Amino acid sequence: MRYKLLGRSGLRVSDLCLGTMTFGETWGWGASKAESKKMFDLFAKAGGNFIDTSVNYTDGTSEEFVGEFSKSDRDHFVIATKYSLTHPDSTDPNSGGNSRKNMMKSVERSLKRLQTDHIDLYYLHIWDYMTPVEEVVRGLDDLVKQGKVLYVAFSDTPDHIVAEANTRAELMGWSRFIGYQVPYNLLRRDIERAIMPTAKHWEMALLPWGLISAGLLSGKFQGELKEPTRRDPNAIQLNDKQKAVINEVQAIAGETGRSMAQVAINWVRQQQHKAQIIPILGVRSASQLKDNMGVLGWELTPEQLKRLDDASAIEMGFPHDFTPGNRYLYGKTYDSIDHHHQ
Repeated sequence: MRYKLLGRSGLRVSDLCLGTMTFGETWGWGASKAESKKMFDLFAKAGGNFIDTSVNYTDGTSEEFVGEFSKSDRDHFVIATKYSLTHPDSTDPNSGGNSRKNMMKSVERSLKRLQTDHIDLYYLHIWDYMTPVEEVVRGLDDLVKQGKVLYVAFSDTPDHIVAEANTRAELMGWSRFIGYQVPYNLLRRDIERAIMPTAKHWEMALLPWGLISAGLLSGKFQGELKEPTRRDPNAIQLNDKQKAVINEVQAIAGETGRSMAQVAINWVRQQQHKAQIIPILGVRSASQLKDNMGVLGWELTPEQLKRLDDASAIEMGFPHDFTPGNRYLYGKTYDSIDHHHQ
């Protein structure tokens, strides 16, 4: 495991992050406490110090496990948690969302479960499209000033909101946002259009989750990838492009002697030219985690990266296909076109 500064900060984190949404079986799936401990210990033994959880994961069980597992060496770990979401059965209208009220209640709940007096990295979990941006930015800055939170970040939030939040933080002297957590994998590259450039522009670390697309890129469902029928309506249906991507991952796995999951994760890790990337590993067992951490120490070749890029390429759209950075525009060299179309 290597370490890097998290975004524009002095905080050193391992170049892989352990996601703990699977810690606990409260939601009817996930890992037992014993298996969760095995995963935590395996990650820590490999040098991992970056742990990701949330106030709502497995109804709080995830935070409780992380708190218990880390308390003997709390200062060694960089613990990230989130606020925003709520239990679906809650009748309290303020038990979820991005408001200051929910923020303050949630952080106290997380501190108690994590058995700590501070949270290293605190995320807004998902944008609610209701709370004013300044309320969020000021509230999080207050938590930093109180010492309950050290750094702040965004998860699953539109890029224009993140840009406004960082602008307000910079102008007001409030805590800037150093991380941006979003889904990203070979089957889902849409964040390359706006979210990745936003993260790079604001010097935020990009923390992708869903690296193997719920198992599709690991080969887990290879036998089930067929057309749904009346007798088997739940068969997984993929379009031709998705099938081509999965087939390319499988072919490169065969060439390298590595698992399909490792190929998919290393493709994400090797997109560092687009933004600073720290992948979040989401697994349900120590054996899966051991395989995922096998990405350390090897890389895909330029030729293999190109094959995966070509198979998974998306239309970037405007303004990416309209700028001088492209060699041609509408079949003509850019310099030959009147920039104002007059």
